[in-house]
Amino acid sequence: MGEAAIRVTDLNVTLGKKKILTDIELEVPKGEIFGLIGPSGAGKTTLVKVIVGMEKGESGEVTVLDKRMPNLSVIADIGYMAQSDALYVDLTAKENMEFFAALYSLKGAKRKERIAYAAKLVNLEGELNKQVSDFSGGMKRRLSLAISMLQDPDVLILDEPTVGIDPELRKSIWDELDMLKAEGKCILVTTHVMDEAEKCDRLAMVRDGKIIALGTPAELEAQTSTGKLEDAFLQFGGANS
Repeated sequence: MGEAAIRVTDLNVTLGKKKILTDIELEVPKGEIFGLIGPSGAGKTTLVKVIVGMEKGESGEVTVLDKRMPNLSVIADIGYMAQSDALYVDLTAKENMEFFAALYSLKGAKRKERIAYAAKLVNLEGELNKQVSDFSGGMKRRLSLAISMLQDPDVLILDEPTVGIDPELRKSIWDELDMLKAEGKCILVTTHVMDEAEKCDRLAMVRDGKIIALGTPAELEAQTSTGKLEDAFLQFGGANS
């Protein structure tokens, strides 16, 4: 593995009296697409929030690009797409992108170039002047994904990025993620869609706040009699009870 862009060491998180994450150990290098897979409530979103600095663990350490999180100085290097869309529905798509571009201190020609790139990536070029309140759920997901990529981040963290997105566009988004990986970017994706999990370089299967298996899709599939990733997940205890 290359140099770690994300490093999680002995992370434990409790919310209220409920243990959400237990003894999480994880390293994601630059130039890799790493997948977190698991059923709803497994702890994937909490782990992502701790990595981006939105929540804190009670013990353990998280570093992104060698800076201990949470850390405001590294925020500009992280592109984050949350599971719920954080958009201003009274603004147009372009106004949303302009607002977030300004937060990232993108100016002039660079801002225009990045907005055009991100809009094209998610096929929203013809919808930029529409008010977001008129967008479908899938269009809002596409806009959220575009915003996460605006500042050309070194680390991209995407929580269920393609929910509600049609298969053709989903394929083009994954093609772009592969290109970003080739540029040396670190990409962390949560998903419960097995065909997307198979596109990741490595996977961590999360169940009840613990990593129950970790490896390449091929390594995990090899541990089943069927050679299917879905069966690997069931075998490791990933089925909903």
